[in-house]
Amino acid sequence: MALSKLDSLYMAVVAEHSRSPHHKGRLTDAEVLELHNPTCGDMIQLSVKIEGDMIRAIAFDGHGCSISTASASMMTDLVVNESVSHALDMAELFSEMVQGQNDPRQKELGDAAFLAGVAKFPQRIKCATLAWNALKEVVARHQASE
Repeated sequence: MALSKLDSLYMAVVAEHSRSPHHKGRLTDAEVLELHNPTCGDMIQLSVKIEGDMIRAIAFDGHGCSISTASASMMTDLVVNESVSHALDMAELFSEMVQGQNDPRQKELGDAAFLAGVAKFPQRIKCATLAWNALKEVVARHQASE
C-alpha cells in the first residue's frame, strides 16, 4: 500500500528533525533536568535559560528513538524566545494532541503537529512527550525557586 502524501511529509519532517536535531547540546548557566523513559530507555537532559517570563535559550542532549529526538527538536524550536506561559500552553496542547484529542489550535504547534499520529500508537506517547514533560518540570522547579 502506497503512503499518502501527508504520511510521506510526516515521515520526512520527523526524519529530518531526528537526523539533524535543532538546539542539540548543553547550555551553561541554565536550569538543567534529566528525564528517563524507563519503557524504552530514552533519556533527555534539558537545559533552559529563563529570564523573567521568557525562555531565552534551550538545548537538549541525551539519547532516544527518532520520535523522542524529533519531538525534542520540534519543542525547542517552538518555545525558544517565547514566554513561559506560552511554552506551558503549547506543552499541554501537545500532550492532549498525542493522546488523541483534537483542538483547532494544534496548528500552532508548528512541526510538532506532525506527531499527532502518535496517538495511534499508545506505547510511543511517552517517547513523544519526554522533552515536553522535562520542560514542564524545569519550569515548575524554576518557579518554585523564585
